[in-house]
Amino acid sequence: VHMFPSRAARLVLLRGRHMASDAAAAALPPVEAAPDMGQTTGMKPKEIVEQLDRHIIGQHDAKKAVAVALRNRWRRHRVPVEFKDEIYPKNILMIGPTGVGKTEISRRVAKLADAPFLRVECTKFTEVGFHGRDVESIIEDLYKAAVTLLKNKIREENKEKVRKLAMETVLQVLTGATKGAPLEDFREYLEGGMLDDQEVEIDVPQKPAFQQNQPEELQQVLMFTQSGPKSRKKKLPIREALKICEETEMEKLLENDQVGLQALRATEQDGIVVLDEMDKICQSSDAHNKHTVSGEGVQQDLLPLVEGTTVTTKSGMAIKTDHILFIASGAFHSVKPSDMIAELQGRLPLRVELQPLTQSDFYRILTEPSTNLIYQNTELLKTEGLDLEFEDAAIREMAEVAFKANATVQNIGARRLIPIVEKTLEDIGFNAPSMKGQSFIVTKALVQDKVGEMLKTQDLHKFII
Repeated sequence: VHMFPSRAARLVLLRGRHMASDAAAAALPPVEAAPDMGQTTGMKPKEIVEQLDRHIIGQHDAKKAVAVALRNRWRRHRVPVEFKDEIYPKNILMIGPTGVGKTEISRRVAKLADAPFLRVECTKFTEVGFHGRDVESIIEDLYKAAVTLLKNKIREENKEKVRKLAMETVLQVLTGATKGAPLEDFREYLEGGMLDDQEVEIDVPQKPAFQQNQPEELQQVLMFTQSGPKSRKKKLPIREALKICEETEMEKLLENDQVGLQALRATEQDGIVVLDEMDKICQSSDAHNKHTVSGEGVQQDLLPLVEGTTVTTKSGMAIKTDHILFIASGAFHSVKPSDMIAELQGRLPLRVELQPLTQSDFYRILTEPSTNLIYQNTELLKTEGLDLEFEDAAIREMAEVAFKANATVQNIGARRLIPIVEKTLEDIGFNAPSMKGQSFIVTKALVQDKVGEMLKTQDLHKFII
């Protein structure tokens, strides 16, 4: 039986923490060993489409175009080096009404690509010289997304090793030994959680307090000009001390210069930017609305990014956009793709038209995707102990109501299903806590009763001025 050391012994030799920490950190693989971002784009086009089919109904042409574009990123990295820089991405323009899957395709592609990804709405940007965001901030935000993605990978790859480093640090503070029997004896107690409530004194890093929404540049200045010690000693239970030591060791890895260099490379070689609401910055050729003049200015500002240029961020990072893939999308109801400036049209050579949703598509949306609305609500009410079931006729009725509402009122695509399903289940969700252990079947008659009036009410809205 091992006796616990005295309280004094547990609080001595804090300097051993730094020696062991640095030595153990040297044993970690360098940051360069982190897997390359974009590696999952090695999926074959058919596999990418199959993954998209799990979440998005129809729109095969759009899925196919995106799948080929992603595969081409993989292919480009494997051509001869002298030929690699001559291959430029074929940017895509997705055209289709709202709610048919343009944004969802982009969102799912981000998860599949495992590469720096950014989706922006063109309406948030203004022409240079006007109040608003500059389009060059798109590239800076893409770089930040790359840094975040890479840091998350490093955290995941080194989670166990950093945990061991933190345990070594706490063991040294606890026992006052850097090696030998005392250290090994206490390791078993520490790993078993038997020392969680014991207090140790460790160095806790001091971070400057930032105000909410404070500019990043000002935060960096405050960090460099911060006066006073960078850390302070504090007594903490071992369970808390371990967490702080783990975060301290992880920060050492994340502050490596290679993180920024790898993120820069990933941004330039594998970055993907989705320009949503492209039609909102276009002006009809037969219109004379002076308020949309700035929209054409935004197109002019976007042109160099899409064509290929070097953007210097506020932090001084120079990022080339030549090989970033741009996917533009828009409904183009009141304007046509030909209303974009000619130069920008030429930089979006691949055009894909997404088809409006049919009644059959609405039914498939409610039943086929792995996380469809029916499944979501069934699982939610199951937490209350209520077993919810839907008749096939009820699902088809909801699909029919959604299709008719889009046809007679305003076409908002698949989003129309959300209020229909919620209205149908409103009373059930309200009374679910008192229905524990029961079963409930949603019938066609219930759907008609709950949402039948929706069409009549909305039809009257068309005649109200």
